[in-house]
Amino acid sequence: MNLIIDIGNSAAKLALFHQNELIDIFYDSNQSLNLLPVICRQYPIEKGILSTVIYLSDMIETQLKTLDFKILRVSNRTALPIKILYETPETLGSDRIAAVVGAQLLQPGKDLLVIDAGTCLTYEFIDAQGNYHGGNIAPGKLMRFKALHSYTAKLPLIEAEGNIPELGYNTETAIRSGVIKGMEFEISGYITHLQKKYPELLVFLTGGDEFSFDTNLKNIIFADKFLVLKGLNRILEYNDKI
Repeated sequence: MNLIIDIGNSAAKLALFHQNELIDIFYDSNQSLNLLPVICRQYPIEKGILSTVIYLSDMIETQLKTLDFKILRVSNRTALPIKILYETPETLGSDRIAAVVGAQLLQPGKDLLVIDAGTCLTYEFIDAQGNYHGGNIAPGKLMRFKALHSYTAKLPLIEAEGNIPELGYNTETAIRSGVIKGMEFEISGYITHLQKKYPELLVFLTGGDEFSFDTNLKNIIFADKFLVLKGLNRILEYNDKI
């Protein structure tokens, strides 16, 4: 059984895979991994992989040293089942790469746009030949709400949940619709732009945020909130065989 540890900006996810099947998933602190000892006692883990977008705490480093199985730490030197064309792979987030690898695992031989809507909103493109061309990073939903409040004198910090009219009828709905519909239009714009060059483009949407799209786009979008975890498991299996 494989242990997948994905440490993000706000939390950590620990997942168990048997071959390519996701068995269980746990959510934990990204500073302490309190559930790690419990999981290791409960499951017969043979190997693991770690991806992090933050610096690991001393506590987590200590925990990792006590494990009785090998942990692969994803870095720019990790062997991958795709070709990286990014000019600075040492600055490329392992979560971004894992999402692309996960998408290619599910839809091999396709032109793919991977959109991860989390703390940041990221766009990644991999062609049908398995070449990762790169991607873009934009502010995520919460970041946009906070920026409007922090960088203005009078705009309030509002919740994302609530009415989202086509045009806001007060300050609250104007901000909420401006942020969420703005992100939907942004995402749709990326998709339609890439479709001109790659007519058979397929899109994967992952991360914690959900969006609605017009009917012309729905049939090419696959939602999979565990895409990064599946990609990390694929990378682990790939390295185990080389």
